[in-house]
Amino acid sequence: MSRVFDRRQLLRGAGLAGGSLAVSAYMPAWAKPVSSGIAGPLPTVSGEDITLRIAHQTMVIDGRRSHAIGINGSVPAPLIRLREGQNVRLHVENALDEDSSIHWHGLILPFHMDGVPGVSFPGIKPRSTFTYEFPLRQSGTYWYHSHSGLQEQLGLYGPIVIDPSGADPIQADREHVIVLSDHSPMHPHLIFKKLKQQGGYFNFQKQTLAGLLAGKDQPAGERRQWGAMRMDPSDVADVTGSTYTYLVNGHGPQDNWTGLFHPGERVRLRLINASAMTTFNFRIPGLRMTVVQADGLSVQPVTVDEMQIAVAETYDVIVQPADDRAYAIVGESVDRSGMARATLAPRPGMVAVVPPLRRRPLADMKDMGMGGMDHGSAGRMDHPPQPGASTPAAPCAPEHAAMGHCSPAAAPVADDGGKQHLQHLQGAGDHGAVGMNHSMRDFSVAPEVKKTPTVQTISPMPVDRMGEPGQGLEDVGHRVLLYTDLKAAERNPDVRAPDRALRIHLTGNMERYMWAFDGEKLSEVRKPIPFLQDERVRVTLVNDTMMGHPIHLHGHFFELVTGHGDHAPRKHTIQVQPGGTATFDVTTDAVGDWAFHCHMLYHMHAGMMQVVSVRPRGERAA
Repeated sequence: MSRVFDRRQLLRGAGLAGGSLAVSAYMPAWAKPVSSGIAGPLPTVSGEDITLRIAHQTMVIDGRRSHAIGINGSVPAPLIRLREGQNVRLHVENALDEDSSIHWHGLILPFHMDGVPGVSFPGIKPRSTFTYEFPLRQSGTYWYHSHSGLQEQLGLYGPIVIDPSGADPIQADREHVIVLSDHSPMHPHLIFKKLKQQGGYFNFQKQTLAGLLAGKDQPAGERRQWGAMRMDPSDVADVTGSTYTYLVNGHGPQDNWTGLFHPGERVRLRLINASAMTTFNFRIPGLRMTVVQADGLSVQPVTVDEMQIAVAETYDVIVQPADDRAYAIVGESVDRSGMARATLAPRPGMVAVVPPLRRRPLADMKDMGMGGMDHGSAGRMDHPPQPGASTPAAPCAPEHAAMGHCSPAAAPVADDGGKQHLQHLQGAGDHGAVGMNHSMRDFSVAPEVKKTPTVQTISPMPVDRMGEPGQGLEDVGHRVLLYTDLKAAERNPDVRAPDRALRIHLTGNMERYMWAFDGEKLSEVRKPIPFLQDERVRVTLVNDTMMGHPIHLHGHFFELVTGHGDHAPRKHTIQVQPGGTATFDVTTDAVGDWAFHCHMLYHMHAGMMQVVSVRPRGERAA
């Protein structure tokens, strides 16, 4: 008997059977009957001296026991609650039989306390303790995780909340920390091995003949074009719901973690994407969210219905549920192969209707880096602007240009979605594939990129995609947060124009599962990226791959170049959309060596990481 079920028939059958156990066994986790709900706060530690013990443990997800690595017996690790201005000492004991570490993601601290083995310290040896000590110079929502091997995937991550030294300008009646993550019973090293053997190993949503005939997938001609480049437009996520269970505060969809509220309250949700590989599209159907912080720093409030949260990003939002009913908390994976699910409710045990997974997105010409040929709309397939979406950024004002915060608009080009270019390349007969592959690996448009096997494609005409909602969210019918919506609540501390510009390509080879910056894996890089102390640098990231990459710079915040001048939003992690670019300005004010990497764990593990070296003026980097 085949175990492949049509989801609509499955859910209809479940309803007719009254939720029978026989049908329930084949349901995806998010659609199965749930428990009465887990309504408990995360374990919390605080104070000047905190002890954290890293050790093997088990965790129970949706009734199934699984191996994990946690801290103080908890996955996620305990919430560390601190206050701005205090000096904290964190004594981290490594009870494992291998080296470990803790990186304090987003915290501004001395580089030797940053916690990256081989970059800022040697790591924590087995059966030993290392004490991190640093002053807290900021407030907001952050998190911490291992930077050793693939331990983060096994559960070594946890939230950090730093309260302001004075009154909190963000007023709320109550708050909940929401840690989104992914977990697999498969060992992370085995996951990585399978990805190396076959880049699309976990993609069970490949295009099918039945899908083409039904008109659900790309037209045959367009599919042949993708085939000529040996690429799969359904390959949106490396690791999917075929092996992952998506978690909220360590609990699976059936566990029904529940955050409580009283109707009419202002509820602050501190959202943290602590996953190893999953970009989440986050929403609470029936509730609008007002974004008040991004990556721990306050922004001018902006109200949305949904947001894409990249790996390692944090957002604080305010919701105001007025009705005495339950609401579903939905974190849908970007490829829509599964979802993290929880509940916001007035009482424990309440259950909200969980929306079905939406149709999976398919990569298109813009995701291939041919966006410069398509100025018709910000989205795919000529979708109209989403309701309530921000209007396109205004032309660059002279005062902003003088400060280096924007550039004059590029001249318009043909609006054909790149189809004429593809047809020209495809040509006639067997020469199409040759022309296509040559065009997609043209090093003349990217002189910074090394000619290595790590470079499968180079975006021919990438465009800035910071004003777009993210894959699969262009036509959802409601307002989605854009990076261009974000505007700092306070004037930026450094509003100087950049001293120089730096262009970095994000490169990859999906067939061999190789990832790098500028075609060089970390193991191949001979020297770090050099900066001088207090230098002002404009960095443009060019994504030459068809997968989003969340890029994180340790030890610094940077300002997104989105046309907001001296109120540009400041972040430490930025999602670079497929085939697109993202630009930020950074003041390199922290002397030391800092990690700079993609926060997709297996991308970083495969080589998509380098070291940024900030040296005092007058001193050259080694």
